[in-house]
Amino acid sequence: MSVTNMSDYEAITRLVQHYIDGAVSGKGSDMKPAFHDDTTIFGYVGPDLFAGPIQGLYDWNDENGPAKGLIFRIASIDIVDTIASVRVETDNWTGHRFTDFFNVLKLDGEWKIMNKIFHLHQ
Repeated sequence: MSVTNMSDYEAITRLVQHYIDGAVSGKGSDMKPAFHDDTTIFGYVGPDLFAGPIQGLYDWNDENGPAKGLIFRIASIDIVDTIASVRVETDNWTGHRFTDFFNVLKLDGEWKIMNKIFHLHQ
């Protein structure tokens, strides 16, 4: 097992910041650099499963509008060589609170979110 370089933690933190920036601006295009083109998203909105390509998140974010009062915290980053798991807590996303888990992969030296699962707190 190799020791994870601190620069990987910093790179993943910057990656998550794209996501947060897009939430705050209300623009899916601002969060898009964090995600691989083939990223998927899964989670429940009430009893309904929200699932499919990450474009669904971009569309929801565009419709939802800016989350100017967003509070967020990266709760954990677990890295093993070229893979990572990231937990992000967000609150006041236009009145919503979420827990996100991101599966992240290092592709050609660049970290990208490959999958997002979320829990919408009621």
